Amino acid sequence: MAAIRVASSSFTIRASTLPSSSFSSSYSNFSASVFTKFEFGLSWRGMRMAHSITRAALGLTQPKQIDPPKIAFSAKEIDLVEWKGDILAVGVTEKDMERDENSAFKNVILQKLDLHLGGLLSETSSEEDFTGKAGQSTVLRLPGVGSKRVGLIGLGGASARTAYRSLGESVAAAAKSSRASNVAITLASSEGIAAELKPSTASAIATGAILGTFDDNRFKSESKKPALQSIDILGLGIGPEIDKKLKYAEDVCSGIILGKELVNAPANVLTPGVLAEEATRIASDHSDVFTVKILDEEQCKELKMGSFLAVGAASCNPPHFIHLCYKPPGGTVRTKLALVGKGLTFDCGGYNIKTGPGCMIELMKFDMGGSAAVLGAAKSLGKIKPDGVEVHFIVAACENMISGTGMRPGDILTASNGKTIEIDIGHTNILDLDKGINYKVNNTDAEGRLTLADALVYACNQGAEKIVDLATLTGACIVALGPSIAGVFTPSDDLAEEMSRASENSGEKLWRLPLEEAYWESMKSGVADMVNTGGRQGGAITAALFLKQFVDEKVQWMHIDMAGPVWNDKKKSATGFGVSTLVEWVIKNSS
Repeated sequence: MAAIRVASSSFTIRASTLPSSSFSSSYSNFSASVFTKFEFGLSWRGMRMAHSITRAALGLTQPKQIDPPKIAFSAKEIDLVEWKGDILAVGVTEKDMERDENSAFKNVILQKLDLHLGGLLSETSSEEDFTGKAGQSTVLRLPGVGSKRVGLIGLGGASARTAYRSLGESVAAAAKSSRASNVAITLASSEGIAAELKPSTASAIATGAILGTFDDNRFKSESKKPALQSIDILGLGIGPEIDKKLKYAEDVCSGIILGKELVNAPANVLTPGVLAEEATRIASDHSDVFTVKILDEEQCKELKMGSFLAVGAASCNPPHFIHLCYKPPGGTVRTKLALVGKGLTFDCGGYNIKTGPGCMIELMKFDMGGSAAVLGAAKSLGKIKPDGVEVHFIVAACENMISGTGMRPGDILTASNGKTIEIDIGHTNILDLDKGINYKVNNTDAEGRLTLADALVYACNQGAEKIVDLATLTGACIVALGPSIAGVFTPSDDLAEEMSRASENSGEKLWRLPLEEAYWESMKSGVADMVNTGGRQGGAITAALFLKQFVDEKVQWMHIDMAGPVWNDKKKSATGFGVSTLVEWVIKNSS
């Protein structure tokens, strides 16, 4: 167990910070935590008198324990008109809805279903101008028939994983509104899908159904328990391959749901310590493949992580450095990977405080979205247990706040390469970074990259051959790519191709952006090796160039800026972005 160590010239206090519990109950275990303050940086003056502060969680808020959706999936090959249950949902494309000169369906499955319903399906879809466009749906209530409701769900003009996932989400929404407990889903054009693609199609539908059923009601005083208990998937085949894919969908969704819960949790509940507790629980639940190490402030100082510690210096919630390690059950390791997630559980901006329209300070609980993706992927992989690959999950968790101990614009963080840079004590602090580089901090709101610097160095020291970091790093990336696409930066074409294939399989959108070395000129400092920001122009690129300085040249590295897709403004909720793509990538590397 990691411990907080409070030291002064006359006393030592130890307080356990990692009780064993579930995710929700871990909040209550942390409601009376011991927090410590240390003098900012590893300066020549040493530590000043530390203070221990014990307090209840702000607002006395504790989340309810909510069980994730438990849906039994079955792949069946039966005549859809013979199926009996609450809702029979049929996914249709615009082509499926084409009619002949007599206004009858051309599609064989729709013909059969319409005949069974006495023409009601054709009549209703015409009246409601249902054409199969994406987002369209029509549901018929049919008392006295085997299926209580029959629904047509539009897939649009093309069939793709995202369309099938949307189909599952739409069916889940219909099941919620009608309180349906058993549902069947089929495709009007299932015969046109290649046999090798049918299992992944079923997996996409199941993914949408699980995530569409999930509602994060932990912080609501009243909520309804989902009624949906079973889903039959018709017409896409049967057998071990499709069953394996359905189980895979459930495993990945468990990680996505965890990612959503972590990002949705407010900062007064999800502290760096609670984030560390969740990592510990993942390791405990899958102790056959996971080990965990949680480093406290003292241990981080021993590793000279001055860059990371500087960011968290102003907060009364101490930083925690999280290291989960996955090793395959078979023991043979062919590839070593590292996933590094930004873990700012709240970011007020520091002395460069976030102010004015568009600053999004009220949403800065999601500044740990990278760590949520990493821990969500860890949970999923603990269930899937891929062979042949060792994976390190690394998060430098802290808060960026304001106090007399916080870092200031103009401070310099110093490297531990055997030399220090001495600066007048009235103007600066001296800190150690665990790489032979120092840099000037000219904006305290460019803090995430400072935490990632130490985390990337640590990842390289674990012997990782490939490293992917994920971070809600820049508003510039949102401006460039919008709210749905993450920016990808890497000097490795091979790694870019690997991640591109992984994202195609997951349905998450990535776009590769350039690492323009000429922009590094804007990152140079007159008194240090670099500054941490390079101005407004090309801000996502200069941020990636900054991170590149902390990665061994022999390591294949990628930075994913997920500031846009981490959050859904319309739903006012987290998306769980990144989990499924990371899982796909790790599994590909395992084979």
